[in-house]
Amino acid sequence: MTAVVTSKGELVVPKSVRRKAGFKTGDQVEFMISGRVINIIPKLPYADDTFSPQETALIAKARREMREGEYLTLAELEHDLARKRPPRRHKTT
Repeated sequence: MTAVVTSKGELVVPKSVRRKAGFKTGDQVEFMISGRVINIIPKLPYADDTFSPQETALIAKARREMREGEYLTLAELEHDLARKRPPRRHKTT
């Protein structure tokens, strides 16, 4: 598949290529250049785009704690989650 660079230096990605890549209107992409090869990669959302402000704050806190060496093991995390989980309801017949 080929495309032509316009006099303004613009390049239109053909619809069939966009469809195969899963690009939609409004998606952002990044260009990775290596020599004369250009890779077009979908730009992934940051936590600010995906999570609520409270969730973003918790993620930032967890990253800070990990950098400082404060973290839970998987077993500790599972134990804490199990304690906070509401009791299971039994199925009634």
